Amino acid sequence: MTPPAPGIRTFDYGSDEAQARVKRRYQTEARFKLYGLLAVLFAGAFVFILLADIVRKGMPAFFEHRVVLTLDLDASLIDPTGRREIDALRNGDYNKIVMDAWRANFPEVTQRAERRRLEALVSSGAADDLRAAVIRDPALIGQKIRFPILLSDDADLHFKGLSSRISSAPGTGALDVKINGREVELSGSGQPFAAILADVKAGLMQDAERIGAELARLPASQQGGNNAALDARRIELAQRVAELRRRAGDVGSAETIDFSSMPSRIVRAEGASIRLQEIGASSAKGFLLVAPQREISRIDSWTVATFATPESNRKASDADIAWLETLNGRGAIEKAFSTRFFTSGDSREPELAGIRGALIGSALTLLVTLMVCLPLGVGAAVYLEEFAPKNRFTDILEVNINNLAAVPSIVFGLLGLAMFLNFFGLPRSAPLVGGLVLALLVLPTIIIASRAALKAVPPSIKEAALGVGASHQQAIFHHVLPLAMPGIMTGTIIGMAHALGETAPLLMIGMVAFIVDIPQAITDPGTVLPVQIYLWSDLPEVAFQAKTAGAILVLLGFLFVMNGAAILLRRRFERRW
Repeated sequence: MTPPAPGIRTFDYGSDEAQARVKRRYQTEARFKLYGLLAVLFAGAFVFILLADIVRKGMPAFFEHRVVLTLDLDASLIDPTGRREIDALRNGDYNKIVMDAWRANFPEVTQRAERRRLEALVSSGAADDLRAAVIRDPALIGQKIRFPILLSDDADLHFKGLSSRISSAPGTGALDVKINGREVELSGSGQPFAAILADVKAGLMQDAERIGAELARLPASQQGGNNAALDARRIELAQRVAELRRRAGDVGSAETIDFSSMPSRIVRAEGASIRLQEIGASSAKGFLLVAPQREISRIDSWTVATFATPESNRKASDADIAWLETLNGRGAIEKAFSTRFFTSGDSREPELAGIRGALIGSALTLLVTLMVCLPLGVGAAVYLEEFAPKNRFTDILEVNINNLAAVPSIVFGLLGLAMFLNFFGLPRSAPLVGGLVLALLVLPTIIIASRAALKAVPPSIKEAALGVGASHQQAIFHHVLPLAMPGIMTGTIIGMAHALGETAPLLMIGMVAFIVDIPQAITDPGTVLPVQIYLWSDLPEVAFQAKTAGAILVLLGFLFVMNGAAILLRRRFERRW
């Protein structure tokens, strides 16, 4: 073959070197695709974990536990005059009716401190539920009815498994029982408490190892300084370790339960609950928390419940849990969907707190935002895109609108604080002010989205309208704007979703206040859902953690719905030119 002429470029496709280059190129492309897939999976895994954690923590907020009691609706306590007037029914002593029925389940509770703990297991809003039922149906007065009474947050947390982990094990052998007042002695042949005693001894050895590790972490003794205090601490810990190891090593000796640091153990049998205070291999002494349903001298079947958390480290005491479990065993506890979470306003009591006030406040705030930003945003977009002259002023205006879309939201809060509250004197913590502030925040987004929708309409539409004699205004408002409306609505919905999740600007205008009442107008004090979540997340009660996660789920649901509506609008009305 003749060699190629000078200046003509040749390509090598068939040599081994060329095939290797092609193979490396395909490998690089495949590796790039793999990196992209791994990035998507990694991000999706984080989103899934986040949503799963929120759902796990928030689902308890949608349910509540109640105890069904037989209530005697004594007319002398509800309506002494017998007139059945609303004001008289509202002033009835419903709390006494509820508490009398509640205390009747545990007649052995007579001490004042115990009665206070027993009454604290019932929600402070239980009487309000009964009052509302009687006002709805005054014919209930004078009857005995079965009525569900809302439990307190501590009792509710116990049944939701958020209080303390409890393990139960069947007892071995029969027990002889001696009851003296509230003091109980249990004994039996064959060392029925040997396994429990061994578990207590093992716990003592674990405590000795834990304290020994703390002793080993102490710095060595040095001259001067706080040497005396350090030595005293070291001697104290060493003595505790030695004492615990001695008690754990003495296998046959009885042990006294220290409820401040050791797990509690409750014997349950014949409807009774006995807290063990001194445990031996063949006998034990305890305190009667719940009286048996009948007189007993011998127990053939019994169980032992062990609380993983010592009584001093949990809000629900051993007696509280014993009372609740007794009622649960009688079938008096029911679990129901918590409608009050959606129908009640905020409250200091977790079991009574709801998001209705925040939902109404969010709706009023978004209504003000929509009424302000939609006409202003669309009008500004139409003017800038179709009517405004192209000069330096409009160029500066467009640049500033684009910059405002990237300004931190708290800056708009400062602007609202200075302008709407301090200058105009509008009411603080009102949906009116919140809506105006969010309108300022969303306005640049709506203007930009509206201008993009107007640009997407082919110029031939406007030119055809002008060609048949329409004015410029008629061409824009009768032809261009209707065709751009799906894009405008999509941008508006996305902007409103953005406004729904904002918190910082609303905090600046005082919408962080604790407000129980439901706002009825845009000038009434109110709050919004993101601020309600912020308030609940800062509260120390464990029950408010579930309320916080539940409110987050509701907020995410609204955001998903609004973004889904934007997608549906775009797919339904979008045109391909």
